[in-house]
Amino acid sequence: MTTANTSYNPLLKGSGLPPFADIKAEHVVPAINHLISELDAELRKLETEIKPTWQDLVEPLERISDRLSWSWGIIGHLMGVKNSPELREAYESVQPLVIQFSNKLSQSQPIYKAFKAIHNSDTWGKLELAQQRIIEASIRDAELSGVGLEGEAKERFNAIQMELGELATKFSNHVLDATKAFSLKLTEKAEIDGLPESLLSLAAQAARAAGDENATPESGSWVITLDAPSFGPFMQHSRRRDLREKLYRAYITRASSGELDNNPIIERTLVLRQELAQLLGYNNYAEVSLATKMAPNVASVDKLLEELRQVSYDAAEKDLAELKAFAASKGASEANELQHWDTAFWSERQREEKFAFTEEELRPYFPLPQVLDGLFGLVERLFGVTVTPADGTAPIWQEDVRYFQIADETGSPIAYFYLDAYSRPAEKRGGAWMDTCVNRGKIHENGTVTTRLPVAYLVCNQTPPIDDKPSLMTFYEVETLFHEFGHGLHHMLTKVDYSSAAGINNVEWDAVELPSQFMENWCYDHQTLMGMAKHYQTGESLPEEYYQKLVAAKNYMSGTGMLRQVYFSTLDVELHARYQPGGKETLKQVCDRIAAATTVLPPIPENAFLCAFGHIFAGGYAAGYYSYKWAEVLSADAFGAFEEVGLENEAAIQDTGKRYRETILALGGSKHPMEVFKSFRGREPSTEPLLRHNGLAAA
Repeated sequence: MTTANTSYNPLLKGSGLPPFADIKAEHVVPAINHLISELDAELRKLETEIKPTWQDLVEPLERISDRLSWSWGIIGHLMGVKNSPELREAYESVQPLVIQFSNKLSQSQPIYKAFKAIHNSDTWGKLELAQQRIIEASIRDAELSGVGLEGEAKERFNAIQMELGELATKFSNHVLDATKAFSLKLTEKAEIDGLPESLLSLAAQAARAAGDENATPESGSWVITLDAPSFGPFMQHSRRRDLREKLYRAYITRASSGELDNNPIIERTLVLRQELAQLLGYNNYAEVSLATKMAPNVASVDKLLEELRQVSYDAAEKDLAELKAFAASKGASEANELQHWDTAFWSERQREEKFAFTEEELRPYFPLPQVLDGLFGLVERLFGVTVTPADGTAPIWQEDVRYFQIADETGSPIAYFYLDAYSRPAEKRGGAWMDTCVNRGKIHENGTVTTRLPVAYLVCNQTPPIDDKPSLMTFYEVETLFHEFGHGLHHMLTKVDYSSAAGINNVEWDAVELPSQFMENWCYDHQTLMGMAKHYQTGESLPEEYYQKLVAAKNYMSGTGMLRQVYFSTLDVELHARYQPGGKETLKQVCDRIAAATTVLPPIPENAFLCAFGHIFAGGYAAGYYSYKWAEVLSADAFGAFEEVGLENEAAIQDTGKRYRETILALGGSKHPMEVFKSFRGREPSTEPLLRHNGLAAA
């Protein structure tokens, strides 16, 4: 039996696919201690013998970064998909070591000076554009990492970085634990009034997991959780307003009290970010964040958000008025005082009546295997690559995780990816994401150079297979899968051989959502949708009338949807650009002030959604949540290129797809995203396609 005390430690393998079956929590501490010690020695040696050339500086640095990101990346991945008390304890005990080493690496004066020397040398013009971008980014990142600080300022900066890392981990763990801690047990038939069969099956499965071995969809025992596949459908379909309210209040107050209270973490995080910004010579943390993004300054972000707020606010007010009128027409006593726990229910009823179909009616037409076939067929149509199962050829962390290969036109493998599709609330954090398993890059060994192929993690939290049925997806889950696969394509179809600029690496954060949001548009493409929407039992295609209804319903309450994103984005910018912790305005007052201008249904007094806003407090989107909207402008305009040539014009679609692949997907972070976009589109982006796609364009 292998233990962490033997010479073999799977986390020190250093390259290739992670040997998941061998990895245990007890491997983490010895592996990271050993690795950091080795890398520290390599860094000192590099600093001593430093030469300002690409080969003598950048290549050794990439090797150091690759080894650290390989081992630490696996541990971070498992924290997201196989979380456990033992893994958490190990992660938290070595996280300070990793942060300390990362600070040492980014604050190295000899390395910084060598980068500057390359930049100022006569050989600068002979470097490839990708190499120049990497060096310029390295100089910028070193400056943002405090390379210019000395003495007490440097010590304080490093202490802040350490504490921010710890706070982010705690924040994420609190949200996971709070989500897991709440459940709503139902035992009476009256309590499940309105719930669809798919949710009852999921609720019975949750009841069995909670100890009721005899629970079935028809029995008197069901468990509803705050996990998305349970919470969302319950809010849409439960006729019990009192239970909807109970569930909503639990959801909107997650991690906001007791031992799991994230409020102090939020306040402390904002204080530390502001202090960090000032140490670096910036006015606020938003300016630090924007230093690595496309948006030139806070004013430009404010301008975009205000433009979108103006076009969506009136539309959202109209949406709410129509929803109230609809509820009143159905005799709802709450019609004139709709609350947050009512809107999902009544909007679903209104949508069903308006477009004559339900989300549940569509589920049987979207079994996961069929959706994957449709997605892979689209990718072959657009980009000329083929996706085939490679299950059994790679180690996995969970029995239902899939593994796939992507091949080019000649049949040669160019990338691989994992798919972890199903919700597992006991150990897997919510949401959906793409992450890097292996970066593309050149490997120099024994005088030979080979290309390391990229591998991606694609993680979703959709409805799992229940009883004898496959995973039957909602249309929203289909869109989410397409979205994450877009991120995956960005990582996997890169042609950049320098890992520091391959795929999503070195891509400005507010452009990184372009390929993901672009893919969502194809869910409404007739050929794509009708090709994959087939009934899981009969094999019959989705009736044409349903396709027409889906398209008609696409912009249902789109003003509300856009305003919601503007609300989150505006609040994020406000907290990081203008809010003063401990100042005249409390955090709650800021939230209420922003909500007054960006919501048409004010938040309830107990609203604590910030306490679960992991994107900005634990996920890298601080002062960057606006990126979704910034990138959506780009993605809508990119899709517009396909609309302009005609979605039925196969030859033109393939030509446009090839151009998209060779620019947006292939160039990765080797060029500025505006240059990449212009090389595809021939001009700078316009907001018109986004507003048109959302039905919000000016008449």
